[in-house]
Amino acid sequence: MVSTTASEAELRGIRGDLGRDPVVLTAPTAEAKRVVHVLEVEPRVEMLLAQVSYPDAGRGHRLDELVRRHALRDRFRDLVVVTDPATATLLLRVLAPDQLPNGGAVTVVGLARGSRPVAVRRALAVGLVLGAAAGVAEPRAAIAALPGSVALAGLALLLVLPWRHLGRELLLASAVAGAVVLAVVAGTARFPGSW
Repeated sequence: MVSTTASEAELRGIRGDLGRDPVVLTAPTAEAKRVVHVLEVEPRVEMLLAQVSYPDAGRGHRLDELVRRHALRDRFRDLVVVTDPATATLLLRVLAPDQLPNGGAVTVVGLARGSRPVAVRRALAVGLVLGAAAGVAEPRAAIAALPGSVALAGLALLLVLPWRHLGRELLLASAVAGAVVLAVVAGTARFPGSW
């Protein structure tokens, strides 16, 4: 959450921390437009984020629903809410009641999100292709090298948080490739003249 009272230095600081193509919800005010201009992002203007003199009892719940709806729709993108300090405080109370305001114009609230799903079909297709390629490889020592190197690349990507889903995908592809290689080797052992 970014308050419309944020300084240019604070805004430049969070601009570098934002992921690729963040979702930015803004109040329809000139101050919010200034913040969005410094962040250099495309905003989605939400009338509910506008400052009100006398908020009703359900305003906090409607703000919570608005933010969570956008957070769930775009689960893997950063969500930035630009609004006035009073609305930001109310939003913090409903989104994270156990979190205290940090005193600055920028407050980070960590909403629980699931990890990115693995593209199973793509992993299976890549695994079948890798297994077939490794099954016909010469010399026979190279048979395990291709699935093994893919597995090592997958393990390395597991350590990089934004690419963890690709690491899981490569590990699945490596396992499928290993199974295909075993099937090819077992098939050639039955018919020794075919290999």
